[in-house]
Amino acid sequence: MNTFDMEQLRSFVAAVDAGSLTAAAPQRCLSQSALSEQLRKLEQRANQTLLVRSKSGVTPTAAGEKLLHHARHLLALADLAWRDLQGVTLSGEIRLGITDYCRPDAIVALLARYARDYPQLRLRTTMGKSAEIDAAWQRGELDLAVVMRVPGFSRAGDARQEKQLFREPLLWVGAAGLSLAQPLPLVLLPEGCMLHRAACQALSREHQAWFIRHISSGVRGLQDAVAAGLGVACLNRSAMPREGVVVLQQPVLPSLPEAEFVLLSRPADHREQGQICVAFGEILQQTLAY
Repeated sequence: MNTFDMEQLRSFVAAVDAGSLTAAAPQRCLSQSALSEQLRKLEQRANQTLLVRSKSGVTPTAAGEKLLHHARHLLALADLAWRDLQGVTLSGEIRLGITDYCRPDAIVALLARYARDYPQLRLRTTMGKSAEIDAAWQRGELDLAVVMRVPGFSRAGDARQEKQLFREPLLWVGAAGLSLAQPLPLVLLPEGCMLHRAACQALSREHQAWFIRHISSGVRGLQDAVAAGLGVACLNRSAMPREGVVVLQQPVLPSLPEAEFVLLSRPADHREQGQICVAFGEILQQTLAY
């Protein structure tokens, strides 16, 4: 039968998230040898190597990254099915903040799905710039937050309060056929945006001439401006519009760093609201991570 064992998938996700078998084994209430055996059997089932093991820990292979994406969805669905059959529902209100760079074409549909799956849970969602979402979370105005981090352009995170969801490259994008003659026209969000600063700094570092042609108030407006041919933009991969925009050739333009998306959450407490936030945070992590 072409299927996967759910417990093996749980161990696989735990190992990737923890970064090592030593750290993952206690989380799974297994000995390290038992965890290793589960992962060996999972790789046999997949007929591919899923993890690269080294002295520093474990990292997923390309095949492992693919399976990780599917595993998180399968585990989230399994948890949802269990809750439904046991009559366990999430109820109450959660204040959620999400950077508008996080899969802007899909996030609204995802929130609508959450509303259907958890009808007794009131989600109050705010979308905006990562720095603003991050600041609101630090002030205690949000229970959970999804923010983007770019090395050198965002604050250092606290490992006790955040979990990595996914990483992806930053890309130079523009309309097909757009001239890259200098000075380069840029389409950006306002100056406080980290991708605004990353793009300008990268071009200045390579002594390439540029000017700002258009400032958009949000990612959707930026996508439309780029598709219309107004100029070049710096976008993370999942924020790139599906139509009318292409990745521009890297040899012509300077390299850009990777972006990391993280879930900010606080440790569980004994209050019902705290437990609800932790439970929903786990669902959010399993759904968004890949």
